[in-house]
Amino acid sequence: MGESAKSQKTSKLVKFWNGVKAEFKKITWPDKDDLLKQSVAVVIISVVVGAIITVLDFGIQYGVDFITTLKF
Repeated sequence: MGESAKSQKTSKLVKFWNGVKAEFKKITWPDKDDLLKQSVAVVIISVVVGAIITVLDFGIQYGVDFITTLKF
């Protein structure tokens, strides 16, 4: 009974790794030019989004400070 269960586990593990190897063969990696273009795009978009968040943060901070300093 123990040998059969162990054999099934080994068989499932072998099938799993064979599937992993098959999927890795399907991968198409980008060439250097595409990788460079995509990396530059990610950096530029990150900087732009960071700048937008910074401007919004300062604006909201100014608004909250203005509201909290009002005296009625």
